[in-house]
Amino acid sequence: MKKILIANRGEIALRIMRSAKEMSIKTVAVYSEADRNALHVQYADEAVLIGPPPSNQSYLLADKILEVCKQLKVDAIHPAYGFLSENAGFARKVKDAGIVFIGPSPEAIEIMGDKLSAKAAVKNYDIPMVPGTDSAMTDIAAAKKTAKEITYPILIKASAGGGGKGMRIVNKEEDFEEQMELAVNEAKSAFGNGAVFIEKYVGSPRHIEIQILADTHGNIVYLFERECSIQRRHQKVIEEAPSAVLTPELRAKMGQSAVDVARACNYVGAGTVEFLYDNGKYYFLEMNTRLQVEHPVTEFITGIDIVKEQIKVARGELLSFKQEEIKLNGHAIELRVYAEDTKNNFLPDIGKLKVYKLPQGNGVRVDDAYEQDMDIPIYYDPMIAKLITYGKDRTEAIERMKRAIDEYRIVGIETTLAFGKFVMESKAFTGGNYNTHFVQDYFHPEKIENGEHTDLAAIIMASLLNETDKGQESQLQKSEISLNWRKNRL
Repeated sequence: MKKILIANRGEIALRIMRSAKEMSIKTVAVYSEADRNALHVQYADEAVLIGPPPSNQSYLLADKILEVCKQLKVDAIHPAYGFLSENAGFARKVKDAGIVFIGPSPEAIEIMGDKLSAKAAVKNYDIPMVPGTDSAMTDIAAAKKTAKEITYPILIKASAGGGGKGMRIVNKEEDFEEQMELAVNEAKSAFGNGAVFIEKYVGSPRHIEIQILADTHGNIVYLFERECSIQRRHQKVIEEAPSAVLTPELRAKMGQSAVDVARACNYVGAGTVEFLYDNGKYYFLEMNTRLQVEHPVTEFITGIDIVKEQIKVARGELLSFKQEEIKLNGHAIELRVYAEDTKNNFLPDIGKLKVYKLPQGNGVRVDDAYEQDMDIPIYYDPMIAKLITYGKDRTEAIERMKRAIDEYRIVGIETTLAFGKFVMESKAFTGGNYNTHFVQDYFHPEKIENGEHTDLAAIIMASLLNETDKGQESQLQKSEISLNWRKNRL
């Protein structure tokens, strides 16, 4: 494997390229017109423009990406996360083109991409499941009867769902029909598939996931757990590893369940099995058949480069370690630094990074793809960076996160940095006594500082930058000319 194309953008494209470079593998970036000056484009050995800014005209163009692979003699494609990463059709096209897909088989993606087929696949492995239906519900009367048997509150979920879409909580029988209709319509709109099923609603769960790695020789290991319960709109904002509530015995039990889920679909590569945890019990939720956004916290506590392991597995190599050789050391926390206004219900924000200064020091890692003066585009996910801290224990990781947040300087847009500081100082979080309802139970927007760091030095710097915008634009044009000269662009 001499050349890899990263079918993605931003921080994760950069992160993959860095591991590939350490393995002496050449990298190819694809980019949209909005990302012409992006850092992943500058870092790659070769870069190819594939379309206008909207992702459906660029990063989601499977055939165009495969055409680039053919032209540049690419050996493998790494899809990262988002975009085409869990698209079984894309994985199949890559395989049919004679290119290595750095991920699981199309069949495994299909099985785990549908919650009902995932349930059916793991049924024979004695894995705890939330009480509910095993098949799609289309008959309203029958569905209402089933809901009554499960007992309210219940959850209506889209079979092909994710990110909270096609999901409805129903607290009483008289609301059932309306909520089911809404769930079906939303599922059709979001996924082109209106199939829904019913589960008992677990009221105050914790969201705990297990990272697994599997090779092509039948070996599967788990790399412990990540706690991902700090969420907004059913999407994660803060993750930590390990969880503050799991005992070693329960950790091993959940790890084995995750391995069994992977075995149920003949999984290969890096994947994550997600569970709901409530009062000492856990239930299988779903499997993400790709690299997770929060994988760095696992890398910190295990010392394993997950991306390198993905590449090695894709080359047909055996896993280089056994389960008993994987040790859990220390504690890591990740804050997703989103361009969002936390005082306005986490509404996405756009603008120019007038001041952008990264935190440094022991136990601090920032995975990002921005520099000062760059714009945050409106077309993609609003995540600017992932801020990760590591300590010998949870207390040290929290303290380092607080310091890192204070050192992070961002002026020009609203971010989730202040929210992160709020969480780190919350008694519920520091005491490990929280669940997926943290935001609605504890977060008070009026109590946090403005999302931008507005210290005097930053304000002065931003003012000076505004005065010299034209000069900077000229410098950017010069940089682009230089970039064009150095890179192979099509």
